[in-house]
Amino acid sequence: MTRPTISIALCTYNGAEHLTTQLRSLVAQKQQPDEVVVCDDQSTDDTINLLQQLAAEVPFPIRIFENTHRLGYNKNFERALSECTGDLIFICDQDDYWLAEKISTMTDYMVQHPEAQLAFCDAWVTDEQLQGRQSRFWEWVRFDQEARQRWYSGDMMEVMLEGNRVMGCATVLRRSFLTVAMPFPDSVPGYIYDGWLGLVGATNNVIHYIDEPLQLYRTHVQQQVGIRQQEPAERIRLRDRLARHRSKKLAPLREKQAQLAAITQLLSGRVPEDSPGMQALRRRLAHFTMRSCLPHDRLQRISPVLSNLRQGNYQRYADASANWLAPYLAALGDILE
Repeated sequence: MTRPTISIALCTYNGAEHLTTQLRSLVAQKQQPDEVVVCDDQSTDDTINLLQQLAAEVPFPIRIFENTHRLGYNKNFERALSECTGDLIFICDQDDYWLAEKISTMTDYMVQHPEAQLAFCDAWVTDEQLQGRQSRFWEWVRFDQEARQRWYSGDMMEVMLEGNRVMGCATVLRRSFLTVAMPFPDSVPGYIYDGWLGLVGATNNVIHYIDEPLQLYRTHVQQQVGIRQQEPAERIRLRDRLARHRSKKLAPLREKQAQLAAITQLLSGRVPEDSPGMQALRRRLAHFTMRSCLPHDRLQRISPVLSNLRQGNYQRYADASANWLAPYLAALGDILE
């Protein structure tokens, strides 16, 4: 079997402080890339000079593109991906560190799973000095064993709609996949470019995960995009549910409905309407449309709420951390509040 060619899409913006470490980790890969494509988003530090110096030292070609105006990280990654020529493209941040087996492990996986259009791995979350492998990235984004099992069984879109699990800098994709995923939308509510790639891949269940931490994810204050520990959800007591103004109850439901409607519109025309992920998306949209548009008359709310409860929608779309009683309290609140 012919070995696929490998591109790395690296985006930079004022990254001189950590860039050398990242490039050294690419040089140390067991399987070297065929090219590194760098798109710099108008850095004002020494990033470009450093890139030119490193390009003369590394054993693979580095092609450097300087944006004539600021694109922002979403469109900068879009440009970097569009300039890549490899069969497989690895997305790369400027401030992490790849373990030596990352490219070889993920390339082997893609060769062995031709149905996968993209795949993502886990990472060790470290401090600014790349020390302290105390936690894994998937723990931060709640991609736990239960979520992975649901993903593996085909519920990729359901898991993605609960929150992005895909870290761009831990992702490899086939260049052919870009014909569907690009151009990136200007805005995807609740997601950035990597979440968009995940949503597109989830429509046809062609995004896989590799259950290994294959890089060090550096956390520091200068990150353009970073992870933050999720804040616990606000606890709402039953008496508060009955006392609060109805508009306060409806606000998050209407926000969720608007988000799902926007994602549905963005994906429509890009992917088949009968794809498993689009069907799952439309079912979720219908549920939140019902909840956010219930009539003022409580008696008229009973039938649609009980119908969705019988269909299992309140249970299906409850927060993953909620207890068994939460779906029933949500249904009761929809009727009474």
